Order: sequence, then structure tokens, then C-alpha cells
Amino acid sequence: MSAQIQRRRQLIDATISEIGHTGSLDVTVGKIAKRAGVSPALAFHYFGDKDRLFLAAMRHILTAYGLDVRAALRGCSGPRERLESIIRGGFSEANFRSDVIAAWLNFYVLAHRSSEAQRLLTVYHGRLHSNLVHNLRPLAGEAADPIARRIAALIDGLYLRYAHFPSDEPEASASAHVMAALDNELKALA
Repeated sequence: MSAQIQRRRQLIDATISEIGHTGSLDVTVGKIAKRAGVSPALAFHYFGDKDRLFLAAMRHILTAYGLDVRAALRGCSGPRERLESIIRGGFSEANFRSDVIAAWLNFYVLAHRSSEAQRLLTVYHGRLHSNLVHNLRPLAGEAADPIARRIAALIDGLYLRYAHFPSDEPEASASAHVMAALDNELKALA
């Protein structure tokens, strides 16, 4: 890995850690740079400003999330198994940890004032919805779309709940809640 890529990665990791530590976007590039072991000038050189640094961190989180979900989908047979893999991928150890969850919550806030953050959030929501609907359609027919919306909302809600009550929702418990909701949705159709 080149030194430039390594420094960018250090800054991205430090951004996620610093947001997790403070719980908000109210962090300075100086604090992020200090955590990364580089100068603030270098952080500005690579990213331009704090919002771009935060967007790079969210792209990193979204990429890791996508990789986890795709890895979970390998070898799945059938739509139900794929749905379970999508759900588990969203609550994997790498994705469902306090610093990443703090970054997600702040990403939602940033999306209210940043068109680029709004675009990234829209892409994430669209992909999650599309994946859920694609796999729900063989199981739920026309009800796939509203079920997918409720499942996605539950996933978001569990992230929000974990941010405030982390001991209540370990990964296995969060996945189990969503699986139970999926079971209830499909049973209601029968």
C-alpha cells in the first residue's frame, strides 16, 4: 500500500473513531489528524475539509458494508436464505459497532445539509430496498415493496436504539429481531 493511500486510510479510520468517541460531527480536523498521527495540513491536503473527510469515511463504511453483504450472499440458495444473509450482513461485527453506528447517525444529519451525503444515503437506501424487494417478491408477491420498507425501517431503528442502549442490542439480538419481523410479515400473508 502506498504511503498516500495508507495516510488517507489512517485519516478515515481516525474520523470514524473520533466521531464514535464524541458521538457527533462536532469534531475538528485537528483532533482527527492527531488521532491519525498526521498533521492537520495533511488532512486538508487529502480531503479539503471536514465534510469531505467525513464523506470519505462514510464511503469506506458503505464499501465495507457492501463487501460484508456480498460475502454473506455467496453460496445462498433461495430468496429466504438471501434475505437472512442481507440482514445478518447489516449487523455484522464490522458494521454494528459503536463508532460505525455513531458515524451512521451523523451521516443522516449531514444528509440534511449536504447534497453529496444525501446522494450517498439515497444510493444506500435504494440498494437495500432493491435487494430486499428482489428477494421478497418470490415469497410475498406484491406485498414485497411495503414489507421491504418496514424491514429497512426496523434495521435503521435498531441502529438508533443501539446508539442509545448498546447493551440491549448485540448483533445476534438485532438480527433476531429483524428475522422475527420477517417471519411475522410472511406468516401474515399465508
